[in-house]
Amino acid sequence: MDTKLERQLAILSTKLRMDALEAVFAADSGHIGGSFSIMEILTYLYFNKMRIHPENPHWEERDRLVLSKGHCTPALYSVLAERGFFDKKELRNFRDIDSMLSGHAEIHVPGVDVSTGSLGHGVSVAVGMALNAKIDKSDYRVYAIAGDGEIQEGQIWEAAMSAAHFNLDNLTLIVDNNDLQIDGSIKEVMSPYPIDEKFRAFGWHVINIDGHNFAEIDSAIREAENHHESPTAIIARTIKGKGVSFMENVVDWHGETPDETQYKAAMDELRETLRKLEEGNHVK
Repeated sequence: MDTKLERQLAILSTKLRMDALEAVFAADSGHIGGSFSIMEILTYLYFNKMRIHPENPHWEERDRLVLSKGHCTPALYSVLAERGFFDKKELRNFRDIDSMLSGHAEIHVPGVDVSTGSLGHGVSVAVGMALNAKIDKSDYRVYAIAGDGEIQEGQIWEAAMSAAHFNLDNLTLIVDNNDLQIDGSIKEVMSPYPIDEKFRAFGWHVINIDGHNFAEIDSAIREAENHHESPTAIIARTIKGKGVSFMENVVDWHGETPDETQYKAAMDELRETLRKLEEGNHVK
């Protein structure tokens, strides 16, 4: 990936974290940890990869995105607003009773392809979308993002078996492997490891990456596009709460919301990261 583009995407993902943080703080509700862990992935897909038309959200030939971990709307809605699907002012009303932006992804929001939130079923929907494309001989691609805790659900593996059986090489599943879920470490709750070997056993092409590294994301998505005869699972190693030091790898930030002091500290840290990126400095 071109280093200039990589820096532009890093700058954008930092700004989007700020938007997501502001939405959650205003609502005093929302899942910030898992939203931050997928921000680079969503930024890459919506601003550098997916074939979409924000002015025509239901365009039949668009690529599809299924956020199977549907509670991470602070990330998704921030991305959709920045991409032009709806006015960014709507983010201020996140989770308000009269707002269209509820806590889980809902199909009435422009740019959302399927309502999700009941964990485990989104990948099955993505399989159906990809199968439909094959039947209709359409060339759109389907991307799904699932949490590593979510893949404890049995329906995930029924979907995985179906996708391989129907040779859905137009389907790419990205597993957000941040190692934490609401009750603690995924190893302690119900270990899905080794995740890569399980998907291989189900007949998938598997790629392991750093989910915060744009060059690795780009390489993996391109490899998935060029792989034929089977679906691809990208196991993205990520950090829950990525971008704010006191949130990183802390399970409480699965659904915890910041108080005013924490909000200001987090926003200051993100602004400093943004400053360094805009000046061309490397940020880990």
